[in-house]
Amino acid sequence: MVLVACCQFCSTRSILKNLEICKELMNRAVSVGAQVCFFPEASDFIGLNHKDTMELTFSPERETFINEFRSHVKLLKIHASIGVHEPIFSNDHIANVCLWIDDQGNVINKYQKLHLFTINLVDHQRMKESAYIERGKSIVPPFKTYPELSIKLRNLGAEVIIYPSAFISRTGADHWTILICARAIETQASFSYVIAANQTGKHNETRESYGHSMIVDPWGIVLASCSTSSKEPSFCIADIDSSLVHKVRKELPLTRRRFSTSSFIFRSSGSGGNHGKGKFNGFYKAIVIKNPSVIEAIKEMIRRSQPYIGAFLLKEDVDTDTITNINQVYSVGVFSQITSVFPANNVGDENALTVVLYPHRRIKIVDLIKPQTNINNLMNSENILTNNNDDNAEYGDSNSETYVADQNVEDSFVKGPVNDSSVNDDSHYATSFLNAYDVSLVNVENLVDESFDPKNNIIRAVTSEIVSVFKDIATFNPLFRDQIANFSMFQSTGNVFEEPAKLADFAAAVSAGEISELQDILETLSIEARLQKSLLVLKKELMNAQLQSKISKDVESKIQKRQREYYLIEQMKGIKRELGLETDGKDKLVENFKDKASKLSMPENVKKTFDEELNKLIYLEPSASEFNVTRNYLDWLTQIPWGQRSIENYDINYAIKVLDEDHYGLKDIKDWILEFIAVGKLRGTVEGKILCFIGPPGVGKTSIGKSIARALNRQFYRFSVGGLTDIAEIKGHRRTYVGAMPGKIIQSLKKVQTENPLILIDEVDKIGRGHQGDPSSALLELLDPEQNSSFLDHYLDLPVDLSKVLFVCTANITDHIPVPLLDRMEIIHISGYVADEKMAIAKNYLVPEAKELAGLKDINVDLTNDAIELLIKYYCRESGVRSLKKYINKVYRKSTLNIVKTLGNTSEEEPIIDDKKDHANEQSDLAAHSSNSSEKVRKPLKVPDTISITIDSSNLKDYVGPPIFTTDRLYDTTPPGVVMGLAWTSQGGAVLYVESILENTISSKSKPSFTCTGQLGNVMKESSTIAYSYSKKYISENYPDNKFFEKARIHLHCPEGAVPKDGPSAGITMTTSILSLALNYSIPSTIAMTGEITLTGKVLKIGGLKEKIIAAKRSGVDTIIYPDANQADWDIIPDNIKEGLIALPVNWYSDVFDIIFKDIDKSKISALWRDDIEDLDKTIL
Repeated sequence: MVLVACCQFCSTRSILKNLEICKELMNRAVSVGAQVCFFPEASDFIGLNHKDTMELTFSPERETFINEFRSHVKLLKIHASIGVHEPIFSNDHIANVCLWIDDQGNVINKYQKLHLFTINLVDHQRMKESAYIERGKSIVPPFKTYPELSIKLRNLGAEVIIYPSAFISRTGADHWTILICARAIETQASFSYVIAANQTGKHNETRESYGHSMIVDPWGIVLASCSTSSKEPSFCIADIDSSLVHKVRKELPLTRRRFSTSSFIFRSSGSGGNHGKGKFNGFYKAIVIKNPSVIEAIKEMIRRSQPYIGAFLLKEDVDTDTITNINQVYSVGVFSQITSVFPANNVGDENALTVVLYPHRRIKIVDLIKPQTNINNLMNSENILTNNNDDNAEYGDSNSETYVADQNVEDSFVKGPVNDSSVNDDSHYATSFLNAYDVSLVNVENLVDESFDPKNNIIRAVTSEIVSVFKDIATFNPLFRDQIANFSMFQSTGNVFEEPAKLADFAAAVSAGEISELQDILETLSIEARLQKSLLVLKKELMNAQLQSKISKDVESKIQKRQREYYLIEQMKGIKRELGLETDGKDKLVENFKDKASKLSMPENVKKTFDEELNKLIYLEPSASEFNVTRNYLDWLTQIPWGQRSIENYDINYAIKVLDEDHYGLKDIKDWILEFIAVGKLRGTVEGKILCFIGPPGVGKTSIGKSIARALNRQFYRFSVGGLTDIAEIKGHRRTYVGAMPGKIIQSLKKVQTENPLILIDEVDKIGRGHQGDPSSALLELLDPEQNSSFLDHYLDLPVDLSKVLFVCTANITDHIPVPLLDRMEIIHISGYVADEKMAIAKNYLVPEAKELAGLKDINVDLTNDAIELLIKYYCRESGVRSLKKYINKVYRKSTLNIVKTLGNTSEEEPIIDDKKDHANEQSDLAAHSSNSSEKVRKPLKVPDTISITIDSSNLKDYVGPPIFTTDRLYDTTPPGVVMGLAWTSQGGAVLYVESILENTISSKSKPSFTCTGQLGNVMKESSTIAYSYSKKYISENYPDNKFFEKARIHLHCPEGAVPKDGPSAGITMTTSILSLALNYSIPSTIAMTGEITLTGKVLKIGGLKEKIIAAKRSGVDTIIYPDANQADWDIIPDNIKEGLIALPVNWYSDVFDIIFKDIDKSKISALWRDDIEDLDKTIL
């Protein structure tokens, strides 16, 4: 006797909460004497949906749940069964498993859920577990809905069957109790205890479980159950008596007289050997049996008058009569009768049998039974069959000779679940004598055709079409005539329209279709669908018959014609070859390759490879697959400009002219190019270099690359690596792959046809990384001057010299560029433009270009300087000029539109299509117009000189709309606590305000606090904390009587909270903001500052000073405070940018304090806030 507890609760997505509930239920169960606890399916969690379930399964809390549960089981010294989820790392599914845990906390066995639950109730719950749960392979324990599996477990020796469940409320009220009790009784066949632990309550908005966990004895009586109305965690207990199981089975031994209608000798038909195609009901089929064990078993079945076997189709092309794995065959076959047996001839085996089968019905495999070949089983089987007519044996009298003694009764289920290797108690079946033979046995179920209406129009139409196709086939193939005649003779109704199922099977049986198609027809139980599939197979048979007939008539004439053509073509080739008029196509191709190679200066190793591949091509047939591979390789080898270089320009004056024509400013880049030319002029040769331009968008990084190529007289090629994740884009594909080709670099050499081009690699800071390699690592070999003289492309598999190539890379920031790659490049920073520079760029470059693009080159349309200044100030405040270019283009486009509207239609504008033409001639007219359109060029519209348009500050809004930026800065007059800082981003410099306020009025009872907001990064949060601490230190040391920080609740904020912010350079700005609030002093709005601060007040160096100064100047700042360590950066900034700015370098924050708060009366600082605190306290009193 074992006292067990069956637990139920409502599992949610909170794993740790579910764990505590399980522990509490075990504690309560143990307190009343329970030795084993059973928990429901999915006790660890029930997710909100498919995605949530997947995420929770892979979460660390799930591992914690299992480990803690096992530890608690060990602590209580009990056994337990619990359903949980497990991840499957080989695919994107998870497993629904049940664990059996012993009293030491060890998982001694587990099973994976076999039957996945699918429900689709109209207007109710929908669920499909197979979408994300991996199906189990073992039947232990079974799914509650299928009795066959329970019977199988009983035959394996099971005495207690466990059903961990999460049965939904929608079906629970009607099905739950009936199913669980039925599984205990199993039509009086298995008689086992059933313990069904079920989930209860509403888990989420879409799922609710029924509850009512039960313990049922072998008679089907419910010993104990939990409530369905209460959703609180609960359990029920009952004693499990194994002796009662054996007593019931002995008193009602009905299992022993169950006859199996589904245990067959397994005769597999397949595509290999003589097995041919599938078999269909009502049509004889002969097969050859070679396996001696199968032959003996067939003879014994015939002797016993049981000549029935199951025939199934093998999936693999092998000739075998037995299988060892159920997956070797298709699951649906036919139940067949052996009608005759005779020796097989001409098969290489004198003992082989030819067996003629007559299929009766469709069957489906349930499982494969392991063979038992010992003589004792055979003797037991003989005894059963010998005593079959004895009344005692028939009704299972316990005193009969065939009765099998019961085993010793013990509480064995506590030791673990039943294993599949348990004794197979199948000796009571009528076909159990087959256990003595080494044959394949299966349990099957019968398949029944779906009901149909013989008068259905579709069925009758398809049936008529099949009959028609049969007639057509019979005219081409005489064999079909006899088969059709035999089929008609044996029709029971004499009318095929009354038996369409037989007609469909007949059509499939006589056709020579694909095995997969025939198997599909065999598995189809819908008559309409089966007819349509059979018609498709039959149509293919008709096409084959027609084709065979056509081929048989035409093949001889075609062969003769082709033979004649072949002889004539060969003679013609021979004549032309003798006369020297034309060579063979392959010979001409070889000559072309040789001619191309002769014009190139190939290195020795390349020349050697070229000769080898060319010799290979000569001996390959053009039809061979390798011919095209070799041809493409040779084509690439001869397309690369080996030894071909463009003549470079060494004229410095010409280079200066070109660079100044294309770009304004950019002195650093222009100086570098001039230095590069000067070095080449002195040395007489130049080497390749690797440059990297770093700067915000729109400052001309990509376009300057084109100008450099023009100044040096080099060919230009550009490609972008932004988002690139495949290393093959750089290094190429290997030749073994279909469609292989070289990488971008080799493609660029083919395009420019020189060894010394300028190659611009754009967006190197945005290069990706995927499972196909790391492209940034591939760029190392490309951009390393020590390596790129022998760059190895995967496709060519030959070293290519890239040392003469001038590589120019572009990026917005260096943070995302790998350090090894950055180390190989010479960095040139391109800062943004100030207003004066933008004005010059607009007047000299953007305006003339925009006028020409808009067709206004020689027309009086003028964009004044005032208008451009307004565009820069109120529409285009970014670091670059890309936005400014868009707005200028917009102004001139709208001007063009206004001019065209003013002039109206002219005589030059004639309709292209005449609407009065007849529709029949419309297509020909359009074709004629299309053919003439390439020859006729429309003349530009001539604009009179009287038309003149001026766009100035007064009418600019009419062309570009209202201003985007309405003020120069966020604050015209800053209140106490507000300070303008400076920041650097990938878009260039920007101003960043820091605001500090008091959260409430200061009093003697106030508690100090500090809060910072504005989507600040970790570094800025640290800076704010340092600023707050330093501010308190500074005030306490210099003005100890000022009690502000002892009572103030300060809130610091950086506006534009939607924009993430991070970096250390806001330290002195935050400190000044806090001190400005503490001293109640307003900072002038024209002062901006930047610098990192330490806890001791030291001001540290920052980056991006030039970009920050440009941003400050855009915002009308006249005084800049920056770290003294950045003085060298300040000195190299162009004078036009520094013009009008007062620079104040600082070393310590005390220097900042003296600058900012120089006008404050320091004698009043200590007394500040004292009166406010005392007045407020008096008011309160």
